[in-house]
Amino acid sequence: MESLLCRLLVLGATLAMAHACPKYCTCQNLSESLGTLCPAKGLLFVPPDIDRSTVELRLGGNYILRITQQDFANMTDLVDLTLSRNTIGYIQPFSFGDLETLRSLHMDNNRLTELGPDDLRGLVNLQHLILNNNQLGRVHDKALEDLAPALEDLDLSFNNLPSLPWGSVRQMVNLHQLSLDHNLLDFIPEGTFTDLERLARLDLTSNRLRKLPPDTIFARAQDSLVLTTPYAPQLSLSLGGNPLHCNCEMLWLRRLDRDDDLETCASPPTLKGRYFWYVREDEFTCQPPLITQHTHRILVLEGQTASLRCEASGDPAPTVHWISPDDRLLGNSSRTTLYPNGTLGIGITTSKDYGAFTCIAASVAGESTASVEVSIIQLPHLSNGTGQPAQPKSRLSDITGTSRVTKGAPKGPPEKVVSAAEVTAESALVQWTVSTTAPKVKMYQLQYNCSDDEVLIYRMIPSSSKAFLVTNLVSGTRYDLCVLAAWDDSATTLTATNVVGCTHFFTQDSFPTCRSLPSQLLGGTMILVVGGVIVATLVVFIVILMVRYKATDGDPHPSPGDDVVMATDKLSGGGGVSASHSQTNGGRLGHNGVLLPPSQSQTPPGKEPAPEGGGGGGGADLWPNRYHVQAADSRYLYRSHV
Repeated sequence: MESLLCRLLVLGATLAMAHACPKYCTCQNLSESLGTLCPAKGLLFVPPDIDRSTVELRLGGNYILRITQQDFANMTDLVDLTLSRNTIGYIQPFSFGDLETLRSLHMDNNRLTELGPDDLRGLVNLQHLILNNNQLGRVHDKALEDLAPALEDLDLSFNNLPSLPWGSVRQMVNLHQLSLDHNLLDFIPEGTFTDLERLARLDLTSNRLRKLPPDTIFARAQDSLVLTTPYAPQLSLSLGGNPLHCNCEMLWLRRLDRDDDLETCASPPTLKGRYFWYVREDEFTCQPPLITQHTHRILVLEGQTASLRCEASGDPAPTVHWISPDDRLLGNSSRTTLYPNGTLGIGITTSKDYGAFTCIAASVAGESTASVEVSIIQLPHLSNGTGQPAQPKSRLSDITGTSRVTKGAPKGPPEKVVSAAEVTAESALVQWTVSTTAPKVKMYQLQYNCSDDEVLIYRMIPSSSKAFLVTNLVSGTRYDLCVLAAWDDSATTLTATNVVGCTHFFTQDSFPTCRSLPSQLLGGTMILVVGGVIVATLVVFIVILMVRYKATDGDPHPSPGDDVVMATDKLSGGGGVSASHSQTNGGRLGHNGVLLPPSQSQTPPGKEPAPEGGGGGGGADLWPNRYHVQAADSRYLYRSHV
């Protein structure tokens, strides 16, 4: 009985094991661990009936398209996961969230194009991450956060990565191997490898790196290195296939003791194509920065935008910085913008921007500076509450005066410098005067607004004008207006501004003129009448032509007697006689043009008409349905025949 019970238990366990193993897969129960092997089985997805206690799962060489959250849910004992050589193009976020014990993840030779922030979330104990031979073009900055502290081997080779989350790479303090070859990397921040003391292999082959940031870790890449601690192994560094720029920034690498002739220089032109380790140290040179173009002086109206140029050249390319007139280092903000070409853009200028801005072009080879003088045309601030403009501080006392006041002279009413004349409902002529002793004015500027809003309107006027017609005004509205002058200060050689004067005026009320209805419609009515007459005349003319045409073509077989013959004959022995004969009923002409009766004009059947003798009184021969023309001395016989 007991032996039978044992046999039943073994049979049940065997059946349970056979049920837990997915179809086409092989399940191995090695001691206390379970391995599920499903390589090259033509699977299109992860089998849903995999034992959740599996420790090793191999799904390589299949056609799996995507990874979902249900594929590895509750597989808390999984240590080794192989998904190589599939067609995986998408990983659902948090698909590996339950795999806290996973140590190795192989996903090479798939079709991944990017890693999102939560695609690898939960792999806190992962040590080996193999993602080579994919199509990765982007790795999110947070994609490697969870696995960075424990990771020992990271392979991202043969992808399309232009950059990496270097902040996460800096935290991989246990990293032994880092394979980044055959990508599109063009920049590595300085200090990225400072804390990677256990790094033994760094492969940067075939990227777009022009320089490598100096770091103490590269001192372990020398061939003559004597190891002093087992925790700092010798570094295997591969740099071949990069367009290295052999200038003074790469001199530190050239000074390392290495026996490697794979790296070549791609620039500058004098060193192009030469082996990096064969170039002498004194040939690794740089050129100090040189500011080639910059704005010398700029005049800006207060509140407007300003653009300060500063272009510099050098080797390496210098970085441009800007210092404000109050010695502040400027950066990108809501009011200022620094462009890659060195230009500084000021969105809204204020009176505090008056002064000298300093452009600094700096690199490892030195620095160069240039000054840009900024002059602000300061504007008065109009206040509709008081109606009085707040004028800026003046730097010239006599610019608005028209004449000097003699001591002891009686003071009369002040002369109005700015006035508004010829005010209409939509325009006003503004006139102003400037003292002859004032400095030379570069230009004038008008500022005005109406009492209905606070929006200021500006007009720039040449210095030769002393009047300006302001248009597009609102009728029946008060306008406050000021005239400003921009002039050159001979003491500072800078541009200064001053208010010439201010005034206000009211536009006239505009009332539309009423017109009577007949006068408004008179022009249109006349046009319609004339047009109707012309059209009616054309229609009548066309109808008449059509009637005449039909009347003419109405009888298809006209009789010969309907012809009208006009003839002029020259009689023998005498002058010319002109005669007109009407032939009807088939009549014909006899001798001397005498019309014969119809009976005599018929020709008996079977007998041809005899030709009439000619002399002076000869007759004309006639044939049926034919023309007979006698011409003499330019005489013609006209006949109408249908």
